[in-house]
Amino acid sequence: MSDNIYMKLALENAKAMIGQTGANPVVGCVIVREGRVVGIGSHLKEGEPHAEIHALRMAGTLAKDATAYVTLEPCSHTGKTGPCANALIEAGVRKVIIASLDPNPKVAGNGVKRLKDAGIEIETGLYGEEAFKLNEVFNYAIVNRRPFVTLKAAMSLDGKIATKTTHSKWITSSAAREDVHQLRSEHQGIVVGIETVLKDNPSLTARIPNGRNPVRVIVDSQLRIPLDCSVVTDYEAPTYLFTSAEPEHKEKEDQLKDLGIDVIYTSGQQHVNLDEMMSTLFSRGIHSLLLEAGGTLNAAFIEHQLVQKYLIYVAPKLIGGKSARSFFEGEGIETMDSATALTFAESSVIGPDLKITAYPNYKTRNPRD
Repeated sequence: MSDNIYMKLALENAKAMIGQTGANPVVGCVIVREGRVVGIGSHLKEGEPHAEIHALRMAGTLAKDATAYVTLEPCSHTGKTGPCANALIEAGVRKVIIASLDPNPKVAGNGVKRLKDAGIEIETGLYGEEAFKLNEVFNYAIVNRRPFVTLKAAMSLDGKIATKTTHSKWITSSAAREDVHQLRSEHQGIVVGIETVLKDNPSLTARIPNGRNPVRVIVDSQLRIPLDCSVVTDYEAPTYLFTSAEPEHKEKEDQLKDLGIDVIYTSGQQHVNLDEMMSTLFSRGIHSLLLEAGGTLNAAFIEHQLVQKYLIYVAPKLIGGKSARSFFEGEGIETMDSATALTFAESSVIGPDLKITAYPNYKTRNPRD
């Protein structure tokens, strides 16, 4: 029973760091000796000491012959910091209980092996499902080499994201919108299409106390973005603009670059090549994306199986109208057996609105995976 308590404490410390560790996983560690917590730590920020190091520093000499509870397999390689497995060995811990193994090819069981070779007793799997879920972004990105994409949409009960006149402020309540700003702060990047920029002139920032603004990713195949829109002029966050425009737009490109916008070309002729965009973002250290687009770009992501999670906010309103937009448009399917099936994971009420979390069940394995 005490093992459960200590691992839950480690998980709580890891969970508190969601959104702070960049491309790195969230990790918690608790060190216990003779029934007393002597060290506790979390991975606080990318490039800084890992959870085990913080916990060992707190424990000091009391780490010797202690048990360490770690939510993720201790690393065995040297990156921006040294290997945590070595630090645990040098501290003289007697036993390490690990919730989840690390899918990172640089670790992938090597941390456990190194600890075992040093004579340390190992247990794995305690609250393993919970620990794996905490790092769903890291686990997906590190294996597939592209960002984990969460599609967020706010809609009425009849599935509309705006009225027939495109009026959309506001479908959901202020409580739901505040929740979305927290989501933005937890993601490394936020993606919208050019139509959203032209229609709403959004800032795409996390407007909450101590919030961290994500990198703004604009999909604009023909460089239609206005030079005076907020994402160009406010300098609140880095802005990447992906395009497939031809060379005749060179003057516009130069103007955007002079304003600090990172213009990135893909090979698509009429549309941005989303696969190339995702690879580029991953190579720049962006492992989590919040997709807040309209029905057309959402459809492109869904049809390319680029969405790994859905967060849908449903307002208790009916809008109606044949021409009113929905969050998923595109060409549509012909038969129900072609539908993208989802699994509902959880739901909650925020103010008057319903928040639904769901995951896709792709029928055929994505060839990019």
